[in-house]
Amino acid sequence: MKPLITLITLAALMLGGTVYATDNGVDLNQSPEVTATQQGTIHQPKEQSRQPLNYVNQPPVIPHSVDGYQVTKNVNRCLQCHGTQSYLTTGAPRVSPTHFTDRDGLVSSTVSPRRYFCLQCHVPQTDAKPVVENTFKPADGFGK
Repeated sequence: MKPLITLITLAALMLGGTVYATDNGVDLNQSPEVTATQQGTIHQPKEQSRQPLNYVNQPPVIPHSVDGYQVTKNVNRCLQCHGTQSYLTTGAPRVSPTHFTDRDGLVSSTVSPRRYFCLQCHVPQTDAKPVVENTFKPADGFGK
């Protein structure tokens, strides 16, 4: 009886979410799960020159658009160009060796789960004005 109640509850939640999204004008076709590009179909050119880092261990910013990129637990569009199997043919910088070390310090041949979601740290660079005024200055020797 308990599995049946759980199944009915999950079905109701999924249906309710779909109805809510539809009623509130949400276009579900714009979901990253739906709009992802197929592997090997796009070579993304740089849109800007690479920006200098402003402090030690700053994640580099992305010099191209990531609109429509799929980065989920099953697919990582970034690795199609930056992965160890493809960076030589795409000309993209290779994923840093630090991204292969897990939380216990063990090195793997695949990107660590804690470093897999690239857009948590790396962001597309832009010339947009800051939302709030700031007085940030790059560390000595950086930002040039």
